[in-house]
Amino acid sequence: MHPTLNTVTLALSGASGMAYGLRLLECLLAADLQVYLLVSQAAHIVAKQELGVALPARASDLERQLSEGLNTRDGQLRVFGREDWNAPVASGSNPADAMVVCPCSMGTLAAIAHGLSDNLIERAADVMLKEQRKLILVPREAPFSTLHLENMLTLSRMNAVILPANPGFYHQPQSVADIVDFVVARILDQLGVQHEIMARWGDSR
Repeated sequence: MHPTLNTVTLALSGASGMAYGLRLLECLLAADLQVYLLVSQAAHIVAKQELGVALPARASDLERQLSEGLNTRDGQLRVFGREDWNAPVASGSNPADAMVVCPCSMGTLAAIAHGLSDNLIERAADVMLKEQRKLILVPREAPFSTLHLENMLTLSRMNAVILPANPGFYHQPQSVADIVDFVVARILDQLGVQHEIMARWGDSR
């Protein structure tokens, strides 16, 4: 486990790029981190459309399915509903060490930028900003409108990390999985989580 990182909130919103979020979940759990998972209603639709994955609607069912499928230790993965205001992530008295919204829709990004906190994803992100914890947003959109860019700049000025899902190709990817891993590796680097899912620049591998 990373010495300064124990808990991570991972939010899957309704943007395209669900493969990034689910691969990140796998890597965080493999690193033996405690993960709080938040899934928007739109994310269920995207997961089915892009990956053919049917995510259970009930948080308890989703937690059970993912915990069994990813072979987690007891209590390592906790899944909360969009209005579960009793979740630890809803309060600044018990925030995670870091939070990632991946993929991050422009609607979610805008709501976070303006402090709307209408659901648990938005509230958890608001908590991270006010508690000055690490918040990483992974937008998957093109092109960005002026409004999108202004919202990103607003969040960047509040020390959020804007990490668009823009894969590089200098590692000569051979598959879609390699492209996904490039972006996930950058997120893990920002979190300070050690990994070997892709070679680094200058490595001989």
